[in-house]
Amino acid sequence: MHNSSSAGAASKQKAGTSSQASDASLKRKRGVFQKDLQHMMYGFGDDANPLPETVSFLEDIVVEYVTDMVHKAQDIATKRGKLLTEDFLFLIRKDPPKLRRCTELLSMNEELKQARKAFEVDEEKLANPE
Repeated sequence: MHNSSSAGAASKQKAGTSSQASDASLKRKRGVFQKDLQHMMYGFGDDANPLPETVSFLEDIVVEYVTDMVHKAQDIATKRGKLLTEDFLFLIRKDPPKLRRCTELLSMNEELKQARKAFEVDEEKLANPE
């Protein structure tokens, strides 16, 4: 019996250590999304200046979600050795609204890249007429 209680204590200690590590990483990232979250909250009907506690709580949820998604995507990518956008799309494949929005944003990003590239080429032609 002594061994099983020792094993239980060891697992509790490991769990405590990992939660302390995540608490430390959350504290390090705290504040990164606060302004954006305040604007989003207002856009979704909250007060223009939401309670700081609410914003902090929401930020903790966002950081936890993003961290979890990155870890899952990295697990998928380990066979290949390279993390790709498709790994994230694979993770959200069963959530149609989220998948649609992500593909829409990726498409818009590609269009912006092409527009910037075309603009740079036009600028070069204007600067160096032949």
